[in-house]
Amino acid sequence: MSKLSHLDARGQAHMVDVGDKAETSRIAIAEGCVVMQPQTLAIVRDGDAKKGDVLGTARLAGIMAAKRTHELIPLCHPLLISKVAVDLQLDEALPGVRVRAEVKMKGQTGVEMEALTAVSVACLTVYDMVKAADRAMRIENIRLVHKSGGKSGTFEAETSEAETT
Repeated sequence: MSKLSHLDARGQAHMVDVGDKAETSRIAIAEGCVVMQPQTLAIVRDGDAKKGDVLGTARLAGIMAAKRTHELIPLCHPLLISKVAVDLQLDEALPGVRVRAEVKMKGQTGVEMEALTAVSVACLTVYDMVKAADRAMRIENIRLVHKSGGKSGTFEAETSEAETT
């Protein structure tokens, strides 16, 4: 395991100095899901949620969250993000909603935390929009699935057995 970059020589948390790093194109993709009862998924699918458009609201919440990640995660840098795309898909097999976020920029630090934050907040928004119908929903499997750019290069997550079925 490599040295943790957010700890100084005394083991104290600090913000990493990225000033001398090269600017490169950075992309990160994260995913997660909200598992719910089939009846709750029907409410989302049919547009019958009392709070309104579940998927549209969650998409906007995820985009907004990615742009404000530095305000939520103490050691993240404020970034000039060039793209945030949040995609929500209904999945009868879960049953639930699958969320995927892609964040892009050109800069000196990665956008993994922004992609993960977008997915997390989009999932939380789905939960909030339909919690009156199903308080037992579960937010699961939030993870980074792709990262490219920067000194560490490209990362691709392994596909789980659940994804291949």
